[in-house]
Parts: sequence; structure tokens; C-alpha cells
Amino acid sequence: MSSMMRGNTRMVLAAVRASKWRSMLTMLGVIVGVVAVVAVVGIGEGVKQQIAGQITHFGKNLITIRPGHVNNGVGDFATDDVLFGLGTPGLTTTDVQTVQQTPGVSIAAPLGLASGQVSTTSSRPTNALLVATSSQLPQVLNQKVSQGGFWDRDEDSANVAVLGSHVAITLFGEPAPLGQTFTFRGQVFTVRGVFDSFKSVPFSPTASFDNAIFIPYQTAASLTQNNANAYVVLAKADTPAVMKSTITSLSTRLQAAHGGQKDFSVLSPQQTEALGSTSVQLLSDWITAVAIISLFIGGVGIMNIMLLSVTERMHEIGVRKALGATSRQILGQFMLEAAVLSVIGGVVGIALSLAVEGALFAYTSLKPVISWHAIVLAAVISIVIGVVFGTIPAIKAARKDPIEALRHE
Repeated sequence: MSSMMRGNTRMVLAAVRASKWRSMLTMLGVIVGVVAVVAVVGIGEGVKQQIAGQITHFGKNLITIRPGHVNNGVGDFATDDVLFGLGTPGLTTTDVQTVQQTPGVSIAAPLGLASGQVSTTSSRPTNALLVATSSQLPQVLNQKVSQGGFWDRDEDSANVAVLGSHVAITLFGEPAPLGQTFTFRGQVFTVRGVFDSFKSVPFSPTASFDNAIFIPYQTAASLTQNNANAYVVLAKADTPAVMKSTITSLSTRLQAAHGGQKDFSVLSPQQTEALGSTSVQLLSDWITAVAIISLFIGGVGIMNIMLLSVTERMHEIGVRKALGATSRQILGQFMLEAAVLSVIGGVVGIALSLAVEGALFAYTSLKPVISWHAIVLAAVISIVIGVVFGTIPAIKAARKDPIEALRHE
């Protein structure tokens, strides 16, 4: 039995080597499917770990207030953007003041977006990410200002700015352009400081505050005719022990300010993490399903090529049967050939997926995690595909009458 298996293996490898390009094209669908499954699952797990790590970095007493209603059921949300609620009306300056004045809240900082072009004396106007916030942002995010300092509470309506580490070099060509100025919407802003490099942006695995310019929220509101609505307000409770009561107070006060409408969400760190993880998992599941479908399409490609191979090697089948090979041996030979093609495709796909994850880890802000469960799943599926889709061509080959096969040219 073992000698027959070795003989079939030699014949299979010889057949694969004899038609290298056709074999590569046959395996392509399996390779793409495996890369997609392993890479997507790895990226999804990495994003979930990044979100969980932010909870630890920002503190267990961080409360997130965002537009749009999130029900108590984890992952049940009613906004276009599952992290920040973009696409829904933002939180107003009144909402920000309500949060800041709620008992139990020690510090709070809004995060709003102000659009427009920024120019310096030495550069042409360029589009930049401007984040409108308050003087308490460094304390809320536990983020250091490496050069200079952040503005004080008395300057929450002044024309001052603090830069991300990358945008400082982009605009001014140096890492610490303290005292230099830039123009935004006809107003001159003075650079007060430069943030240390951000390890993460609040509950966003892709955005980068290193490329952001931070200006006072009240200043942005006056420049945009009070249209600089906040996409999120980050608040910290006095202590983790009063988190629950503080969240209740915030919900009550904001609902009263909104005329009884619950068109906002006050989330604990655990709820924010669960919401982000659930949305990432949902997206990963959809993409993984598409990847698995592509694996099955690769299986169809294997079946088509194997059917062609059976037709081309009809004379060989006839000779083997005339020399005493049984239908079972012919069946085993062609099923083994299909399995070998799918296994090689699976191995190449796993290797490429690990390379893709390594490149993403090294050159992007994404930090994929190697998921051995996904690797095992992809390997098993690729083997099953080879066996299943190789069965029909193998049966066709095994049922051939030796005399008819020998007559085939």
C-alpha cells in the first residue's frame, strides 16, 4: 500500500512539474482565498486588541459621549459610523458645557473637526486636519506635550495651537516650531507646543493625531459660526467607583438639554470597547465569508483543470488499466493530484498572508495579529476543497473503459 502511495505521489509531482504554469493558475484561486482569510482575521484581531489597549492607556474612568443612540445591547447601534457617530449631527457647545458641569466629571475635552486650509509664511495653503478641543485634552488622553506646552483654560478662546509631531515637520520643516505662526480662515495662530508621538487615537485604529493641528474649541466655534460640532466628548470621572452614577447623571442632564430626546450615547470604557470590537468583528466576518467563497471558486478551477487533465491523459489511463491498475488506484491518483495542488496553494497562501501581515505591521498603523485558528481553518478548507472538487474528475478517470482509453489520441 505504501509503495503504491509513493508511486502515485511521484506521478502526481511529475504531472505538476510538467505543467508548471497551468498548475500555478490552478492554485491561484486557493492562494488568494487563503491570503484573504488569514490576513483579514489577523487584521481584525489586531484592531480589537488596539481598541482594548486604548482602554488601559486612557484609563478605566474614561467616559465617551457621542452623537447617535446606542442601545444597551452590545453592538446594537443606530448611527452610520460605529466608532464616532460621523454622519449624524454632532454634539453642540451646549452639550460640551453640560458634560463639563456635571457632578462627578473631573475633566472633559471635546473633539471636533474644523475644515479648511492652513498656510505659513514659507508654504502654500494646504489642507490639514484641525481638531477643536479644550485645554484638558492632554490630561484626558494621558498624552505628553514634548515641546513647549498646551494652552491654559484662560486661552480656550485664543488663537493658539498645538501640533502633532508629523504635521510640525510638514508645515515648518522642524520638530519644534514654537512661536511660529500659521493662518487658518484669515486668522493667525501661534504654535504653543508639539505633542509627543501618539501611540493611538481614541478608539480609532486608523486615524493619526500626529498629522493633526489642535486649536481651542471655542475659537473653532467662532470661526465656523458655531458649526464645529464635536464628534465625541471624552470625560473622566473623579474615580472609577463613581463611574456608574456619573454616567447616569450625564445621560439625565444631556437628555434634558435635548428636549427629552435620547439622540446621544454615554458609554463606559467596556461599552466603547465592545462596540468597536463588535463592528470590527462584523466587518471581518463579511470579508472572511467573501474570502471563503473565493476559496470555493478556486476549487472549481481545480476541478476544471483536472477534468482537462483527465481528457489529455486518457491514453495514459488506458495503459495503466491494461497493465493491471484498478479503478480504485486510478481514482486515488487523480484525487491525490487535486489534493496536492490545493495543499501547495494553501501553503503558498499562508506564507504570503504572513508576509502581508508583516508588511502592514511594519509600514502602517495597523497591527495585525497572527491567528493560528485562521491559519488552521484556511489549511483545512484548502485540503477539503482539493478532495471535494477533485472527486468528479477522479471518478471520471476511474470509470474509463481501458479499451476506449487506449483508442484515445
